[in-house]
Amino acid sequence: MAAIQLLRHATLRVELDGTTFLVDPMLSEPGEIPPIPNSPNDRENPLVGLPDADLTADAVLVTHRHRDHFDDAAAEQLPDDTPILCQPAEGEAFRNEGFTDVRPVDEEIPFEGIDITRTPARHGHGDLAEQMGPSSGYVLEGSQTIYLAGDTVWYDAVPETIDAHDPDVVVVNAGAAQFVEGKPITMTPEEVGEVRDHVPDDVPVIADHMDAINHCLATRADLRAAVDGVTIPADGERVDL
Repeated sequence: MAAIQLLRHATLRVELDGTTFLVDPMLSEPGEIPPIPNSPNDRENPLVGLPDADLTADAVLVTHRHRDHFDDAAAEQLPDDTPILCQPAEGEAFRNEGFTDVRPVDEEIPFEGIDITRTPARHGHGDLAEQMGPSSGYVLEGSQTIYLAGDTVWYDAVPETIDAHDPDVVVVNAGAAQFVEGKPITMTPEEVGEVRDHVPDDVPVIADHMDAINHCLATRADLRAAVDGVTIPADGERVDL
């Protein structure tokens, strides 16, 4: 059994074979986080509230520590003994926040019967991708295989990961997040279309990371208009697989 519930932005509750992961928890109330700077849309974040939802999980899985993926509210609200699965470069930061069970994922790690593989991600193009710092995706493999692409643009590693792991579902961070200068740093509707074209027709592609943070300029409506065959959940919506 597997299910993915979008809470808001990139915050997901993923259930797989009885194990539950809270992915990229951003738990702040609307307007508690300053606008991401140098964006055409100067609004305080989050733009919308968090729906009523169960936030309990067996582990927290973090693709990277940008504030729209792990915020101060998450650091304050999550129990200190919560298992935190993260990029190796960010393990110390979680320990410094008081978390006592930090498990950096170098390449692969097992967790309660689920095999977790950290996968490449490129958070932008050219020099800007380097400035954005490390970002990761993850593949969760149990009775079904879930690919969480993370904050990445469409580049060689994304189709290579899909081909290597043959996922039963692909989750992409859309929204075409962008600064005043430079190309988008997350997938545009056209890039989501590349993912949709690359995977078999019977493999769901779920798109999140829209309508919640000021620098995400492509909306759910934009994506629906541009690409067919993509699941675009509302905040709080659960997708059973």
